[in-house]
Amino acid sequence: MKDLTHGSIARHILAMAPPIMVGMISIMLCQLVDLYFVSGLGDAAVAGVAAAGNAGFLINALMQVLGVGTVALIAHAVGRKDRPDANLIFNQAIALSVLLGLLTLAMGATLSRPYMHSVAADQATVEAGTIYLLWFMPALALQFATQVIGSALRATGIVRPVMLVQTLAVAINIALAPVLISGWGTGYALGVAGAGLASSIAVAIGVLILLAYFRKVERYVAFNAAQWRPQPRHLKRILDVGLPAGGEFAMMFIFMAVVYYVLRDFGAAAQAGFGIGQRVLGLIHMPALAVALAAGPIAGQNFGAGNGARVRDTFVKSALIVTIVMLGFMALAQLKPDLLLGGFSNDQETMEIARLFLRIISFNMVAQGLIFTCSSMFQGLGNTRPVLLSSATRVFTYSLPAILLSTRPGFRIEYVWYLSIAATTFQAALSVWLLRREFRKRLPTVPQHEAAEPVEAEPVTPPARAPA
Repeated sequence: MKDLTHGSIARHILAMAPPIMVGMISIMLCQLVDLYFVSGLGDAAVAGVAAAGNAGFLINALMQVLGVGTVALIAHAVGRKDRPDANLIFNQAIALSVLLGLLTLAMGATLSRPYMHSVAADQATVEAGTIYLLWFMPALALQFATQVIGSALRATGIVRPVMLVQTLAVAINIALAPVLISGWGTGYALGVAGAGLASSIAVAIGVLILLAYFRKVERYVAFNAAQWRPQPRHLKRILDVGLPAGGEFAMMFIFMAVVYYVLRDFGAAAQAGFGIGQRVLGLIHMPALAVALAAGPIAGQNFGAGNGARVRDTFVKSALIVTIVMLGFMALAQLKPDLLLGGFSNDQETMEIARLFLRIISFNMVAQGLIFTCSSMFQGLGNTRPVLLSSATRVFTYSLPAILLSTRPGFRIEYVWYLSIAATTFQAALSVWLLRREFRKRLPTVPQHEAAEPVEAEPVTPPARAPA
């Protein structure tokens, strides 16, 4: 366990952010590996795997619910030096991860084909996507356990082991994919089933390694089978913090759907250019997002310890670091967009739209960085409802004007990006205002001399000490 209530906040952030970023990049690479090796099987296979991958978005929302609630509550307990409560939350989260994993397997077995029928253009795509999902679902189900263990470690200030395990899992996936998909060295090609199986094997090995590490090294929280029986009060504590964060994923899904909808009349090149630009933007955002994620446990431990000054200082330091990072990438996007976009497509029209998108949308970067930072701070405070509110506000302030303008004569593609800048800037301002209000409401109510005496509290305040 790493005590984040003492020492340099900036040093804590800079030490935790790089492993978090490497872990996120590993996850993104894992998603791209299957598509890369499946591309040799034909358009139907690629379309099927890509469409099936969208189903993982909903599973990721459930993982976000579990992960955010676990990080916040364990960090609070660590800050209060309340080890029994940290252990109870961890074991309740483990029980919940098993239930959600089994639910994922059941949903995969019963809903994969109906889902593919609802999104696929032809029967070949339906078959490819269904087969892939059935073999890929074990990977998604196992990741719930990984999410809980990783969240518990991050709440106690430890991030490097999860990064190493995720990197190893990607390496295993890359090694297995061509063997199982194309039959390299075996002569027995499994096609799209091999893509899903490679991911599931890689994740299973990663989970076993992470479990072995956790049982051998972690001392602050530990597995306790006696605490696995679901206890509604403590499951509610996890869900009260996690559910609004999961709802944020739904807002993101709606936002992206609206963008694709208003771009439909501009043709396939416009949607492809946006898709490329958005993927590059996701990579650009990773350093800032990693800094923000590192700030969450720091804020959580200090909030649990009743040290309001360090909570505020965590926000200031992380926001400053994120702003510097985002300004650097904004300058790069303005001056050398081809350096970021090179190699994604040979179509001139598609790449021109991607350049236009990146140049305009890069003015969003500082605002987006502040949104990341505020979101992580709300997680550290244990109240994620304002995050859902600000995300919903962005969706509505963007979606309604965008859909309305798309029906008017003379509508240009640039208007889509300009509206995004306005909506994102408004969301950032709202997020900062909501966070300042939360600071005024919450931090003065947790004086330092009372931090060692846990009391019963509402779900959005530091949780009470719970019986083992």
